[in-house]
Amino acid sequence: LRSKISSSIMRIEKCYFCSSPCYPGHGMVFIRNDSKQFRFCRSKCHRNFNKKRNPRKVAWTKSYRKTRGKEMAVDSTFEFEKRRNRPVKYDRYLMGKTILTMHKVQEIKEKREERFFATRMKDTKAEKKKQARVEIEKSIELLAPAVAKREEVMRNVVDSARARIATRKKSVTQRLLVED
Repeated sequence: LRSKISSSIMRIEKCYFCSSPCYPGHGMVFIRNDSKQFRFCRSKCHRNFNKKRNPRKVAWTKSYRKTRGKEMAVDSTFEFEKRRNRPVKYDRYLMGKTILTMHKVQEIKEKREERFFATRMKDTKAEKKKQARVEIEKSIELLAPAVAKREEVMRNVVDSARARIATRKKSVTQRLLVED
């Protein structure tokens, strides 16, 4: 019974190259001559490691995003994700509290990431408008005929609407005259 319980609990490791989770039975492990283990989630990470690429310079890795300021690099919630090798004796109450705490920590982490993203993207709206204006100014000769055509279409729509309103008014006044 004891062997079944201990074998069912498995650790989700982190990929050495891209920092994504390595689930049990997935990926591969490279063990160097000095007994250091390198876990990789997929062959893409393993190939890049073998090519001696720096994960901080490869655009799709977490370390790249953190060094470029695209993801949070320093936060107290990261302390909870650190690997602990000290075994803890099973306690049902402690496990329940731990699971509740994990959910709370995840919520806090998500809120902080949203706030971080919002502050990072705060100035992009004005920047996009500025770039759009520059683009329009560069290619104004392409837009001028379309704008002129649009004004003509709008005039036609307004004129036809006025004509419809005038015919309705005439028909209403004729009905009132016929009824009197």
